[in-house]
Amino acid sequence: MSADPTSKPSVNWAAVLMFVFTTAVVVIAVPWYGIAHGYHAAAWIWFTLFLGANGMSITCGYHRLMAHSSYEAHPLLKFAYLLFGAMALQNSALTWSAGHRVHHRFIDDPQRDPYCASKGFWFSHIGWMLHEYPSGAVDLNTVKDLQRDPMIMLQHRYYVPIAVGVNFGLPILVGLIVGDFWGVLLLGGFLRLVVSHHATFFINSLAHMWGAQPYTDENSARDNGAIALLTYGEGYHNFHHMFAHDYRNGLRWWQWDPSKWFISTMSIVGMARNLKRVPWFRIQRALLDNQFQRAERRLASLPGRAHMEHLRIRIAEEYDAFSKAVAEWAHLRDQWLEDTKRAMVERWEQSNLQSRLRELEYGLRLQYRRMRVLQAQLG
Repeated sequence: MSADPTSKPSVNWAAVLMFVFTTAVVVIAVPWYGIAHGYHAAAWIWFTLFLGANGMSITCGYHRLMAHSSYEAHPLLKFAYLLFGAMALQNSALTWSAGHRVHHRFIDDPQRDPYCASKGFWFSHIGWMLHEYPSGAVDLNTVKDLQRDPMIMLQHRYYVPIAVGVNFGLPILVGLIVGDFWGVLLLGGFLRLVVSHHATFFINSLAHMWGAQPYTDENSARDNGAIALLTYGEGYHNFHHMFAHDYRNGLRWWQWDPSKWFISTMSIVGMARNLKRVPWFRIQRALLDNQFQRAERRLASLPGRAHMEHLRIRIAEEYDAFSKAVAEWAHLRDQWLEDTKRAMVERWEQSNLQSRLRELEYGLRLQYRRMRVLQAQLG
């Protein structure tokens, strides 16, 4: 029998007790110990190191590697992700990835998105974990590829002892070594865990509520540099939901995305390979397409004054040029595929086709700037 959709979901007591206990320790014990005894510098250093290891293991490992397969990692790097990802206490990589893939598939659907932002900040930030909601049920059919990975399955089967061991064992061991048992346990254990939790949860909540939508406004995901600072680069969430399999979130060189930089560095030293990047033309196409849709909606809401008619004609001309560029790009891509099938000797980067595609990409960049000027004139 199916569950009654009107019945109140049962409380997830394991999650509730864990969040209440760790928060209480951070609010009460951490400041008390600091006032009464003070913390050694080593405790703060290990807090920072453990926090960074947790955050990067979630963003680079759980998220970009396992949930989205945006690159391939060396077994040693994957082992580190699985170890410190378990320390972040956000479930096994398999379970985490399964939920995240469902989120991408059903984003903003209150019935199927596990941490649907349309249900409010509290629900998407932490509330979805406090009850056994039907939308949060784990569907392992979405991660059959990950189930073929023995390392991921090993972590999944022994997740609880691994998570407990690294969460308490590592801080205790380090505390004994540096001579500040309680300091490292409180900062590197409890404070690190609470900060790590809420930094990750901001991706599910604030990154769907606060920021810009340059690539698409068909879902709630937003780009926000401030959130990126707190989430190891995950704040460029509008780009991510548009191009989920790109290993980058911050596209521009100046956008804060340490996860992208770490993955790129790992590829240089041979610990990562096959980094997936969306073609620049597709990115420019998404930016412009979003601009045109907004312009059309704005024009439809404005009276038909002569000035508006002039802008309407200009935008129609720009859209016509945009459509021709997209058609030519598609033709060139098809031609390249045919040439590849015939085993051309020339490298793709050296071909005339690549040169023409670069011209098209440059043309779209110029058109995007013109459309921003027209958008400003629309008000």
